[in-house]
Amino acid sequence: MIFLTLALLDVVRVSNSAEFVAAAKAARPGRTILLEPGEYKGGVHIENLHGTAMLPITISASDRTKPPVFVGGGSGIQFSKISFVEIRNITIRNARDNGINIDDGGDLDKPSESVTLDNIRVADLPGGNHDGIKLSGLSGFNIVACTVERWGGSAIDMVGCDNGFINKCTFRTGGSNGVQMKGGTSFVNVNGNMFDSCGERSVNIGGSTGLPYFRPPIENIASGSRFEAKDISVVYNTFVGSTSPIAFVGVDGANVRFNTIYRPGRWAIRILQETSTPDFVRCRNGVFESNLIAFQSDSWASGGVNIGGGTEPSSFRFARNFWYCEDQPSRSKPKLPTEELEGVYGKEPMFVDAAKGNYDVGISSIAKKYGAGAIPPQH
Repeated sequence: MIFLTLALLDVVRVSNSAEFVAAAKAARPGRTILLEPGEYKGGVHIENLHGTAMLPITISASDRTKPPVFVGGGSGIQFSKISFVEIRNITIRNARDNGINIDDGGDLDKPSESVTLDNIRVADLPGGNHDGIKLSGLSGFNIVACTVERWGGSAIDMVGCDNGFINKCTFRTGGSNGVQMKGGTSFVNVNGNMFDSCGERSVNIGGSTGLPYFRPPIENIASGSRFEAKDISVVYNTFVGSTSPIAFVGVDGANVRFNTIYRPGRWAIRILQETSTPDFVRCRNGVFESNLIAFQSDSWASGGVNIGGGTEPSSFRFARNFWYCEDQPSRSKPKLPTEELEGVYGKEPMFVDAAKGNYDVGISSIAKKYGAGAIPPQH
């Protein structure tokens, strides 16, 4: 009890990057580091920061209405080899590489763990492979109410991460991808987010990763069962634009359910295999159900689904999706690789006001059981 009381009293206030690094180096479990308002020099690197489950280390704005702003640097802030850390109410701008970077310090068998990012804002990164939030070797994480705008690579890029949640975030006007999960990433839930104009793939479930970068190390995964991503859930999200809002790429099992997809640029879904060596599973076992998809006929290729070679499209399941071609309702039915169960085609979903960014449907809409605003059936 005495230790707990002392830990709760361990509050340090800082007002520049040097003071921040010093406070982090001296931190013990339970410390709270409060960052005063103002501009901080980016390029901060903090490592070996460890709280406990009972006494996490907290890094936060002293006033959440006036967050500290980290400007410039390679990565705005990089954390290596950390555990039980909560990072809240911070803004990062104009980094030259990634906005915020959390990694295992290159120790592929010992991930960082138990990290929360809450109300982090990242904006204005260069074009190319520069990510808003870069996670490499992180186990157990919660990313909530964050905003990433104008990035180059992915808004959130995960390599070899597991057991994470991405909830109630906004990704707007990005480069290649919104959220990308690859390099052995598993058990991640992407829930209740807004993806607006997120480049080629709003959610890239899988991808292509150099073998030395897999976590756990690729030799620890049995040959023939290796994957880029496994057991991923993408639910209750809203997607606006993007060439393809959903891409399954070298996946071994993923559920995409109750999402609203509005005016994709070319396809609703892609099923691809980019890591094609025979020791990897073929992209398989995707589920796409109870989604609401509204599209224009001149931005709809191959019946809305792109299927690449080396995949197992016959293992994918489609059920109870609501498809609507706004300008030609008679062309609403997609071309799916397997027969859909109880699909709805060509019916007006009655968006409240899509022109003004409200993609909910009215209570009288026949689409109210589909998409991001649906209430799932009770069993």
